Amino acid sequence: MSAKVGQKAPDFAMPTTRNLEALDHVAKLSDYQGKWLVLFFYPLDFTFVCPTEIRGFNSRLAEFRAAGAEILGVSVDSVYSHRAWVKSSPEEGGLGGLDYPLASDITKEVARRYGVLVEEEGIALRGLFIIDPEGMLRYSVVSDLNVGRSVDETLRVLQALQSGGMCPIDWHPGDRTL
Repeated sequence: MSAKVGQKAPDFAMPTTRNLEALDHVAKLSDYQGKWLVLFFYPLDFTFVCPTEIRGFNSRLAEFRAAGAEILGVSVDSVYSHRAWVKSSPEEGGLGGLDYPLASDITKEVARRYGVLVEEEGIALRGLFIIDPEGMLRYSVVSDLNVGRSVDETLRVLQALQSGGMCPIDWHPGDRTL
C-alpha cells in the first residue's frame, strides 16, 4: 500500500517516546481516530535541520491541539536514540524536551508505505502528511533532506482542510472560502 491523498492512510504501529522512561508506548493509526493527525518524517536524530522543525512544531503544539490535531514525528532511528536526543540539551545537540512523541520506524516499513524512504541511504525524506479523523489522507508534501518545513503553512493547511470550503491561495481562518 502506498500513501495517496484522498485514500485511507497506510496503517502503522511504531514504538514511541510518549512514555520517555519506559519506552513502552506503541502508536497506531487507530489511536488517532476522531482526531486530525500531522504525521511527519525526518531523516535522522542528532542532525542539523531536524531539530529546528521538531522544536518549531513543539512551540506551536497548543495551536494544533486547539484545532483538534495531534503531532507525531517519525524517523528510522530507535526509540533509545530518540530518548537520548530528547533528553540532551540544545547546547549538546539535543532537543531539550518535547511535548509530543517521536516514533521509531526502525524497520523502515512505514516510511516505505508513505513513499518517503530513500532506499539506498536507509533514511526518510522530509514527508508531512495530514490525516483526517476518519483516517483519510488529506494532504501530503515531501521535500529533500536539506529543506525544513513551515509550521505556519502546516497549520494553515490543517485549518483550510477543516473549513470544509474551497480555500483560495493564501487563505487563512476568517477569510472567505469560494
